[in-house]
Amino acid sequence: MNTALTLPARRTAPGVFVALAMTLAVGWLVVTIDGGQLFSQPTTVSLLHVAAGLGLVAVGQTVVIIGGSLDLSVAYVVSLSTLVAAEAMAGSNAGLLPGIALALGVSAAIGLLNGVLVTKARINAFIATVGVGLLLKGYLDNGYDGPAGRTAPALVQSLGYQRIGPVPVSFLLLLAVAVATWVVLTRTRFGHHLIAVGGDPQVARLSGVRNDRVLITAHVLCSLCAGLAGIYLASRLGSGAPRVGTEGLYDLESIAAVVLGGTALAGGSGGVAGTVGGVLLLASIDAILNQLEVDAFVKQVIRGVIIIAAVAVYARRALRKAAS
Repeated sequence: MNTALTLPARRTAPGVFVALAMTLAVGWLVVTIDGGQLFSQPTTVSLLHVAAGLGLVAVGQTVVIIGGSLDLSVAYVVSLSTLVAAEAMAGSNAGLLPGIALALGVSAAIGLLNGVLVTKARINAFIATVGVGLLLKGYLDNGYDGPAGRTAPALVQSLGYQRIGPVPVSFLLLLAVAVATWVVLTRTRFGHHLIAVGGDPQVARLSGVRNDRVLITAHVLCSLCAGLAGIYLASRLGSGAPRVGTEGLYDLESIAAVVLGGTALAGGSGGVAGTVGGVLLLASIDAILNQLEVDAFVKQVIRGVIIIAAVAVYARRALRKAAS
């Protein structure tokens, strides 16, 4: 059997965590000089809430990127799942489980469509997922002018706002999903096959891997994670929000977190531990900028610079690897 099928996901270098520590240290100093408190409980809770939403999307994005694919429809899946969940729950705890199941089911169906377009129709992943995203955008823009539905009170109280000390339950959910994904990538046949497909699809196919099935499953898992993020955001907002996914830039920021975490955009290597580190880094930068009351436009510019820098670092690393 080819060695690509037996190797686990590459252990992520601790670079992103070093960057996280340095960012927090410098941020604390700057915020303190400015008269604020970076490590106060409200700021910490807010940071972890931001990390929970983005992290759930980024973990799913990690799966498809390791497989050599991409999903740019996740922001619209997030928005749609908030609406599906909130409208199905209709403000009743009796609708809690059906609402969650329906939102995840719709998300999985979108992931299945993405996977089929990429594998069976042989459409480039960028084009296919952007196309699906535009279809969802058309539906959301035509069907909703603003918030709709009401989230079940039990979900709002538990997932939306409950915490253990300074740690929100939503962040614990992110850690649970990340650990489960890590197990899938490193301890299961599917994980080994996914890495093989991302590393060299032709070699994987000749080794007996069903590439199409692996990539379709990866896209379904990615959309499920986006749907879970939507359910979480619905619990925070108390209703469905047709533009919460795009306004949160969950598509681009999830990719940035994955790349910052050390996963190769070309596929074949990476892991969720680094992705969680990338998510925490982006959330920390956001918290620091909020403490400094930086203008919203400037914040978007800084986010863009971070995304460009992350891709540039990846490109340089890939060129150095190719040269050696």
